[in-house]
Amino acid sequence: MVGQSPEMASIRRLIDKASRNPLPVLLLGESGTGKEVIARAIYNAQPRGQFVPIDCGSLVGTLMESELFGHTKGSFSGASENKKGLVELADGGTAFFDEIGDLPLEMQVKLLRLIQEREFRAVGALQWRKVDLRIIAATHRDLKQEVAAGRFRHDLYFRLNVFAIRVPPLRQRREDIPLLVDHFLDLGQAMGLPEFRPSTELIETFLEYDWPGNVRELKHCIDRMSAMHSEGAMQMADLPSPLQYHRSSAGLGRLSGVLGGHTGEAAPETGLLPEVDVAPISPVISLPQSERQTIVKALAATGGERGRAARVLGIGRTTLYRKMKQYGIE
Repeated sequence: MVGQSPEMASIRRLIDKASRNPLPVLLLGESGTGKEVIARAIYNAQPRGQFVPIDCGSLVGTLMESELFGHTKGSFSGASENKKGLVELADGGTAFFDEIGDLPLEMQVKLLRLIQEREFRAVGALQWRKVDLRIIAATHRDLKQEVAAGRFRHDLYFRLNVFAIRVPPLRQRREDIPLLVDHFLDLGQAMGLPEFRPSTELIETFLEYDWPGNVRELKHCIDRMSAMHSEGAMQMADLPSPLQYHRSSAGLGRLSGVLGGHTGEAAPETGLLPEVDVAPISPVISLPQSERQTIVKALAATGGERGRAARVLGIGRTTLYRKMKQYGIE
């Protein structure tokens, strides 16, 4: 649970409240926001029994019911012995149903009975078995829409939606990004990766990016950059492609806005640039080609004054020099 934003403070309060009662908890949020981390935090606040994660998206085919509830010997072809299911393993503890929105309707009926009656029946068994467990469910789907579309049972939704926690995406708590970066770097060092610290420019890029994959994407980004880099501080060139594209696109967008007179902040610069025509990024040419053309036009419009060209582009002078070197611009 890394973060000092108001959103994370609210989540911590809800975790504390949820841990003090046995009611089902429903975690809602985009993929990669850390819903399992929150589920484990609820469990760890009042630990009892085992924490058993159940990935509903991976439960497929005829063995789904057996995976959840177990089976008896001879109940189907290949059932050579009795087997406990994941629900029975969670007896006395917590069952975490991850991506509950992916659970098929026929299994939703059985889960509803588990929640209501606290009992289940293994495949091939005649007797119902009572269990004592805490249920936490999570999904990235809009369950109200799933109910309206007939893909999720409304009675199961109301049973689960007793204590709901909405997990914010990373773009809504950007102030936590530097703390998360340090946390993931420390985890990487513990795994044997080299010690690195990001540059100021890199952190600024992280803060500007929307992170559609949320905290998971940020972690993968840091791990990749740590593994790829061998010495010195992390640099912009070490960024994964989506972030490099975002950085370049943002520069192009800022320049296009300046030339079109759409931003008041750049008004002092617009007098020199009315004749410069900057087209939007074209799918016909590559992003590096578009970026090179934009830099050349900015330099021409400012009479080769690199400082002014950098301000027009919305990038630092050092970045402009590096880009000029990269693209062979004299």
